[in-house]
Amino acid sequence: MRPTSRWGITLPLSGMPLSGQRDLVTALPDLGYTDAWSAEVNGADAFTPLALAAQWTSKDGTGTQGAGPQDAGGLRLGTAVANIYTRGPALLAMSAATLAGLAPGRFVLGIGVSSPAVVTDWNGIALDRPYQRARDTLQFLRRALAGEKVSMDAETFTINGFRLDPAPVPPPALALAALRPGMVSLAAAMSDGAITNWLAPSDVPAVRAVAGPDCELIARIFVCPTADAGLARQIGRRMIAAYLTVPAYAAFHDWLGRGPRFQPMREAWAAGDRKAALAAIDDELVDELVVHGAPGYCRERVAEYQAAGLDTPVIAIVPAPGVDEAEAVRQLAPAPESRTRA
Repeated sequence: MRPTSRWGITLPLSGMPLSGQRDLVTALPDLGYTDAWSAEVNGADAFTPLALAAQWTSKDGTGTQGAGPQDAGGLRLGTAVANIYTRGPALLAMSAATLAGLAPGRFVLGIGVSSPAVVTDWNGIALDRPYQRARDTLQFLRRALAGEKVSMDAETFTINGFRLDPAPVPPPALALAALRPGMVSLAAAMSDGAITNWLAPSDVPAVRAVAGPDCELIARIFVCPTADAGLARQIGRRMIAAYLTVPAYAAFHDWLGRGPRFQPMREAWAAGDRKAALAAIDDELVDELVVHGAPGYCRERVAEYQAAGLDTPVIAIVPAPGVDEAEAVRQLAPAPESRTRA
């Protein structure tokens, strides 16, 4: 069953210590947020911020009251995403079981293959056969989190006799990071949701068409809540050049039809001319992929994703001079008339 009227935020905020975010996280349900999803690149890991959020948003401070999504104001917690190469299958299951125990009925384990920079350059692990690894990991996790003793000789790993002790009740939902049709179809077939990012509202129908009507679509949306359009576009160009030159993201935008528009940027980037690569990204491209402007306008833009078929927008606040991130979380909360619980 697909959810309705969800509105998420990315944790932790990058501009303040994690230990100082308790009051803001506690206030999220009252502000109208239904979800908090972690991000994992080269800062906080995917699980620790959510373990704290589970404590901070439980009724008694223990994170163990209740077993349904209405507990603690219904704040759902999800990883977006936990890396399936840098963590082995059993470790992923153990981490997921721990979070599911802290936030019963309101944790989603989002997993993904990440990128060559994270997997190979930073962790010294070959990023090999990503589709097969994702498929095998989903199969293992579904069984392990249900409490089975798992032995399996999969294409990308072999498991001999692993069992969680104890298995979480209920087991967490699973979601898969997916950009192109193959991974989106895999997410729809073997998990409960597909997680994507770096897309415009106009791109959502293409992803939905592959995912089908019953798969939850979750997307991280980059939001720079400043009225200084020049500043926002400058920041957006740097982000686009860093992300959309990665092969998986480049292929994603080829599929979405933006390949020719990004070709000058890619050629300059490949030649080592970073300045020319940034200059090749026009304002229209930035405005399509990075939401910016006054908070009210940003909320309207995020709502466009929902109108196009996205189930769960997850706002990622883009730091900028003059932007108070904590205040931005409050200002970007859904409008009062749209704050219906899922």
